Amino acid sequence: VQLQAFGGGLVHTGGSLILSCGASARTYRDYAMGWFRQAPGKEREFVAAISGGGGITQYADSVKGRFTISRDNAKNTVYLQMDSLNPEDTAVYYCAARRVPFIDGPSSSLYNYWGQGTEVTVSS
Repeated sequence: VQLQAFGGGLVHTGGSLILSCGASARTYRDYAMGWFRQAPGKEREFVAAISGGGGITQYADSVKGRFTISRDNAKNTVYLQMDSLNPEDTAVYYCAARRVPFIDGPSSSLYNYWGQGTEVTVSS
């Protein structure tokens, strides 16, 4: 499975961005999808995840209420709508796919495939 994320950029505090990640999987709904991020000098951290059918989502506490993950299985694409951005959200954002359609937790080790990352910078 190949993943390609895009949509990053520079935004001011309080602004919004939407990230997208396309996948090459034939049976896309068989894969749970996740978003992770890595800020400079920090470890990669979980942001959000969505089950294969899209009915179950999970968020890190730091983004809950501000970010929304969704997917369009007809387009093999997962999205991350990011609102009320602040400088602490500055990071490279990665999409990831898991070989099963359900989500278990925030560990990156649960995911089997990774995109190349897209950079998000939030200026104060």
